[in-house]
Amino acid sequence: MTKKTVYIDMDNVLVDFPSGIKRTDEETREAYVDRIDEVPGIFSLMEPYPLAIESVEMLAGKYDLYILSTALWLNPSAWIDKVKWVHKHFGEGEDGLFYKRLILSHNKHLNKGNYLIDDRPNNGAKDFGGEWLHFGSERFPDWIAVREYLLGNGKGIL
Repeated sequence: MTKKTVYIDMDNVLVDFPSGIKRTDEETREAYVDRIDEVPGIFSLMEPYPLAIESVEMLAGKYDLYILSTALWLNPSAWIDKVKWVHKHFGEGEDGLFYKRLILSHNKHLNKGNYLIDDRPNNGAKDFGGEWLHFGSERFPDWIAVREYLLGNGKGIL
């Protein structure tokens, strides 16, 4: 039997974006006000979102998982920092959970799959052909709700 495909966004889904902001100095925050995601290296400063790593590891047994994220066009360091973040938290090389399973795209709707876990409708997420699990919404406020839905058919079975 073929596993269903799940795409997982990084920023504010797998990665706790505010944790990176907190690690920048005040001068940098002032220089990049309203465009903090353009700070070179900011993505290398971020911690995992609460329960993200454990939840992904639980989903890996049942689903075909990919990371589908957007890297800011005006911050080239974000592209490599995202790859390094995946290596750090999920392993690198052929034994890594997301080995050759990281997709950086500004057009998420072009990917085919069953589910997309994403916190925003941007970059094609709302037009994804499968089911968009709106992370942070009332229905999917956190990783516990996502796990319950994907592992227990929405019945709260973990």
